[in-house]
Amino acid sequence: MNSSRVTIPAFQTWQQLMTARHQRSSYPAFLIRSLPILAIMSVLLTSSTTASAQSMSGTIGRVAPKVVKIFGAGGGKNLYSYGSGFLVSPQGHIVTAQSHILDSDTVAVVLHDGRRFEGKVIAAEPPLDMALLKIEAEGLPYFDLTQATTAAPGSRVLGFSNAFKVATGDEPVSVIHGVIAAKTNLTARRGAFESPYTGPVYVVDAVTNNSGAAGGVLTTWDGRLIGMIGKELRNTQTNTWLNYVMPIEELRETIDQIIAGRFSSKKPDDENEDGIVKARPRRYEAADFGFVTIPDVVARTPAYIDRVLPGSLAEAAGLKPNDLILFVGDLLVPSCRILQDELGRLESGDQLKLVVRRDDKLVTFTLAVPKKEEE
Repeated sequence: MNSSRVTIPAFQTWQQLMTARHQRSSYPAFLIRSLPILAIMSVLLTSSTTASAQSMSGTIGRVAPKVVKIFGAGGGKNLYSYGSGFLVSPQGHIVTAQSHILDSDTVAVVLHDGRRFEGKVIAAEPPLDMALLKIEAEGLPYFDLTQATTAAPGSRVLGFSNAFKVATGDEPVSVIHGVIAAKTNLTARRGAFESPYTGPVYVVDAVTNNSGAAGGVLTTWDGRLIGMIGKELRNTQTNTWLNYVMPIEELRETIDQIIAGRFSSKKPDDENEDGIVKARPRRYEAADFGFVTIPDVVARTPAYIDRVLPGSLAEAAGLKPNDLILFVGDLLVPSCRILQDELGRLESGDQLKLVVRRDDKLVTFTLAVPKKEEE
């Protein structure tokens, strides 16, 4: 008998069994000795697989209630109206990615159990592409940021988010698993504009940055918070979509400052050596370039161009009515008021770079800042 391939017959009759007992000595001894070990290994492997599945299920059950679904502005071409966030306090403080979804006075926040709240933006930090919301609730499950951790390339991770608007009520958020491929500085863009955040990120070997996933979380397999999923961006070096996550260590200080009520957005040009905020200059306004925005009626009125004056710099550059100004230089423009502030800072001889959304495209314009007459 070939010892490398052994088959164990099925005994159909008593006679076959008795005959087999007489032939038993012909089976390899090692096989007979190994049968109990193989049986134990099989039980252990089955138990290990079951325990792993139970552990994963337990992690998802603990983490998912700390992630929320956010619904706000959007609805136009390629501008979805849903996103993700995560609770960082039992009093309803929610961290999310800064995006067009927040371009309204309030947004709808849906918890894991289907409860719906009105969320208000209490602060945003464009250099970090991050915003913080507040809902009026108590006793909520949340991520304790002091327990957040870091991860090295090769670490297995889980991503939780409201990807593709799969969940709208008490349905669980979407969960994916993957591996951290690298940690590097972000060099990315969306359309024609570059990301304002250029700090460290985790590059993830999983499709994390889907529509609606921005503001979700990445955790270890045992549920410890690693970072916040960012927006959909392309790598500026390879022109490929990038799956990345911002480490919590980059966000934690700002989050703590906002919750503590002592946050001020990073505007170095506004402060003197004593840290005193200077009055913002108002040297230029939109009319100096030949365009008029829609009436500024609320705090976050989007910076749509209403009219372009004939013979103006704006007309010569190609700006048109209904263009939505998204960026001045590298700064995100969430409202008409921010646009006015940034135009007011310009100096004669500067170049005004505007990134606008026209239909479903992002277009960049550059205008020379005109010289103003001395008052």
